[in-house]
Amino acid sequence: MADKKPRIVIVGAGFGGVKLARLFAGEDVEVTLVDRHNFHLFQPLLYQVSTAVLSTDEIAYPIRTFFRDNKNVKFFMAKAQGVDQNRKVLLTNHGEIPYDYLVLSAGATTNFFGMDRVEKNSFGMKTLQEAIHIRNHVLHMFERADKREDDETERRRMLTFVVVGGGPTGIEEAGAISELIGIQKKEFHQLDFNEVSIKLIEATPNVLPMMAPNLRDYTVEVLRRKGVDVMLDTQVVDYDGNTLKLKDGSEIPTKTVIWAAGVKAVPFIANCGSEVDRAGRIVVNEKLQVKGSNTVFAIGDCAHFQHGTERPLPTVAPVATQQAKTAFDNIMKLIRGENDLETFHYKDLGAMATIGRGKAVVNRTKINPQMTGFIAWCAWMFVHLIRLAGAHANVTVAIKWTWNLLSGTRLGRIITNIEL
Repeated sequence: MADKKPRIVIVGAGFGGVKLARLFAGEDVEVTLVDRHNFHLFQPLLYQVSTAVLSTDEIAYPIRTFFRDNKNVKFFMAKAQGVDQNRKVLLTNHGEIPYDYLVLSAGATTNFFGMDRVEKNSFGMKTLQEAIHIRNHVLHMFERADKREDDETERRRMLTFVVVGGGPTGIEEAGAISELIGIQKKEFHQLDFNEVSIKLIEATPNVLPMMAPNLRDYTVEVLRRKGVDVMLDTQVVDYDGNTLKLKDGSEIPTKTVIWAAGVKAVPFIANCGSEVDRAGRIVVNEKLQVKGSNTVFAIGDCAHFQHGTERPLPTVAPVATQQAKTAFDNIMKLIRGENDLETFHYKDLGAMATIGRGKAVVNRTKINPQMTGFIAWCAWMFVHLIRLAGAHANVTVAIKWTWNLLSGTRLGRIITNIEL
């Protein structure tokens, strides 16, 4: 028993979880990586699957392939359900997994802020299935509208596409839909594209709150040139699948609402026996340990890191990967019997968002504090390419982006699993 290796259990194979497992892969420990899916998902490019730019296998990578040469890392495909900290076991739908050290990196899910009908009738943008569903639905709306020659009201409802949320996901989705519509216009000869409408709704006075004011203004200007109706200071209160209701009493007839207005922790986190915040994120200290335990850590979107401000850190990949390194260092120190744990310090690397083909905004870089337009789009493209998992994805995505830039076409406009 004396030579038994420490058991590290990591919940979630997102950016933080995979980074952490890779760090432990070279150590004398036993690692179990738990996820309900057998693939790692590159979430920043989900919107490109939803708008027929990329295919699913270009943003998803088999988890086991990451660790084919690391025999101390085991993948366990299951749904995490809770944690018994007294017994030191992770509870899953396929049994219990004992641990010596546990790291929660379970990510986040869409936050509909208690609006049940909005949740039921709109589309989230957090999973591969949701992105495919959006692609199928948007393309199908054009096919259905093409058949409704005598019903302008219903056609307009089908051809009105609403994106809620003015963060990077909402901006990128709205811009990509506008370009998809430009492609559809060349092929649906009988449709009147004056009936097509794209709306971006943001509850606050500004889009992209992490960006400088001039970059926000540039983003709104580009979107409006693309035909997107940007509605600021506008709050959604209800949606029944046919009509979106706003707080000011106005209504938008539409069959498509894509929700990118906020995130919350996955429900599993509430069953881990530790304090959570209003968004369900588990509260951690400066060492990334959950309150009341020195063997349970949390990183990424499911963690609320208290760092001296009223707001938690942004739910972006760099936070998760940087926290993974600190969690790794601290767990290794505990294994060695050391108590001088590292304090996590987030290094803000800046922010970027693409507004469409050849257009993007980049805030705070080493080369230039701000970039817009084509050079910003090239920077955005480079950063995302080097972060993709798998050489095949790097090559095929680069080819598709170049082809899309030069030709403006999207060959992935395939409808599947639609009832006619």
